[in-house]
Amino acid sequence: MLYFQPMTNESDSRASSYWKKSLNLVAKLLSVWFIVSFGCGILFKEQLDQFSIGGAPLGFWMAQQGSIICFVILLILYSFLMNKLDKEHEYVEEEEE
Repeated sequence: MLYFQPMTNESDSRASSYWKKSLNLVAKLLSVWFIVSFGCGILFKEQLDQFSIGGAPLGFWMAQQGSIICFVILLILYSFLMNKLDKEHEYVEEEEE
């Protein structure tokens, strides 16, 4: 059976602060991903095609490879920053024994 404890003002404000910072982080990372994937692959393709990587135009390369690499980097960055945020707000996972 689950028991819920009423939240105090201090724990409520701490949880609210954590939630706002978490959503802010997600919004920023999704914005970067959108700019890289949609912007570089579609909107700025013509300007980026003036340059090349490995013989392929940069706009094409960003649409095919660059956005995927950026996404993986953003996943790693998200994990690092969320662990930092968890420690800051004392939401640390307990180790199983």
